[in-house]
Amino acid sequence: MPELPEVETTKSMLKTHIFGEKIHKINVYNKKLRWPVPDLSILLDKDVQDVYRRGKYIVICFDDISLLVHLGMTGSIWNVKSTDVLKKHDHVEFFIGNKVLRYNDPRRFGSILLADKNPKNHKLITKLGVEPLTSDFDVKYLYSKTQKSTRSIKNLIMDSHVVVGVGNIYAAESLFKSMINPMEHSKNVSKEKIGKLVEFIKEILQQSILAGGTTLKDYYNVEGTPGYFKQQLRVYGRKGEDCYVCKSLIEQVTIGQRSSAFCPNCQPLNL
Repeated sequence: MPELPEVETTKSMLKTHIFGEKIHKINVYNKKLRWPVPDLSILLDKDVQDVYRRGKYIVICFDDISLLVHLGMTGSIWNVKSTDVLKKHDHVEFFIGNKVLRYNDPRRFGSILLADKNPKNHKLITKLGVEPLTSDFDVKYLYSKTQKSTRSIKNLIMDSHVVVGVGNIYAAESLFKSMINPMEHSKNVSKEKIGKLVEFIKEILQQSILAGGTTLKDYYNVEGTPGYFKQQLRVYGRKGEDCYVCKSLIEQVTIGQRSSAFCPNCQPLNL
């Protein structure tokens, strides 16, 4: 599932390709995404004025309207040639400047929606938590959230109402580097360890962005190439393998219906 680094990589590449360009044709081959694709003809002949990310949403801004794109679990946006044969699960095609961009989504949990010029009050945006790579996400902020919660620390940092974009991969990796067990009750985690957790969430997300994200199965960037952060994973997807630090076997539990890998020796449970 594309998480913050994958969405950030896609956003940056899109901005390079389409900033300042005009949409002159849109083909919708399948409207049945998470929500029905609206009539996008209102975007024709409009210039792209900005492209940015909010949470896992890519926001493409025009003079009086915005397009919200979410990649869902398996979505990708590809830069293709106009003569390229449509692939299975190509749902929407944008002709922008001299580029052709196709939205492909096998499981169709993503979305393409219209919003106001400034969509901060859109129902999908307004309740999002802070951005993890900004100064708003600091030890004071996260510690205040943990003191009000008995949820597991992993569930807390994956809650998009608390902080956006810390998905399963990056939550597991950040907790490992912080030496915090993913099952630990949030309010039991010390302020010192919360400070480490904030530090490592920022560090790991930035490292993944530099690596182009993480490709496990479905994610490919705008140019059709995978992300390479998978080579840096320390616990995620390594159940039964030796911990790189202490050689204990990596274990896996289910927390909030998500698999959670951890090292029982490096991340002791203090419930």
